[in-house]
Amino acid sequence: MPFMFGRLLSSLLAPQPARLPEPDAQLALAALLVRLARADADYSDPERDRIDRVLATRYDLSSFEAATLRAEAERLEAEAPDTVRFTRALKDAVPHEDRMSLMQALWSVALADEARDAEEDAVIRLVADLLGISDRDSAIARQSVENKTK
Repeated sequence: MPFMFGRLLSSLLAPQPARLPEPDAQLALAALLVRLARADADYSDPERDRIDRVLATRYDLSSFEAATLRAEAERLEAEAPDTVRFTRALKDAVPHEDRMSLMQALWSVALADEARDAEEDAVIRLVADLLGISDRDSAIARQSVENKTK
């Protein structure tokens, strides 16, 4: 994992980030979810658990593998460049038709603690814009997550 971490960080710091290979794309998404969860300065257990579930489901990982990926993502997020560059690298790795599932993953983490937060909302708006997702589609993704948790 340390080699992948260094390679991904180098890629994110490059002037023109290259398309990420699948393991790096997994780590990039995990780190973006961590960044979102940390945005309100209250990185809670429900948010960690939700990140683990999102990663396990999305990438067919065991709970141990998902938690390990999240832990690596926590280190990456602390050292990663700004969210703009980070999200652009992820955008290159995820086909447009799959980006709504990214928005649902983001909303599920943001809502894991059952509270809407202005800082998390701001991160989601920025990420949605960078991924080419409209406000309307982001709202649809949020509503889909809210309906699943009812």
